[in-house]
Amino acid sequence: MLKAEDAMIRKVSVASPEDSVALARLRMEREGVGALPVVNKNELVGIITHRDIILVGESGLKVKDIMTKKLVTVQRETPLIRVMELMKEHGYQRIPVVEGKKLVGLITQGSVIDTMIKYLSTKNKTEKPGINIKILKKESRMILFQ
Repeated sequence: MLKAEDAMIRKVSVASPEDSVALARLRMEREGVGALPVVNKNELVGIITHRDIILVGESGLKVKDIMTKKLVTVQRETPLIRVMELMKEHGYQRIPVVEGKKLVGLITQGSVIDTMIKYLSTKNKTEKPGINIKILKKESRMILFQ
């Protein structure tokens, strides 16, 4: 079974609560990311997104003034299907992976898709040719075609 650690990005750019919003925006642009987890003294305290910045502008604000503080997080061992359910349920594009309160990675919609492509392409090489249809989870009406 795939787990959160299989899809998480391990090298994550972060912001400090005391950083200016302008600096966070520049870091996002330079890194090509849409959000930065906010870390204070090695502890995850929030997340700031490009959308947050667009909504409030930069006007001398600090990251701590606009970051989302109430976070949905997962652990390394969380099943990837649960991570995907949380993303859908909350409408999130990214979910931090933590050990206690320490950030250890970030799962994005893109990293989930990349992981699933790799998993399915590897799995298909070991199966007989043809179309195999499996229902992974009846409740979510998700049908996986292989």
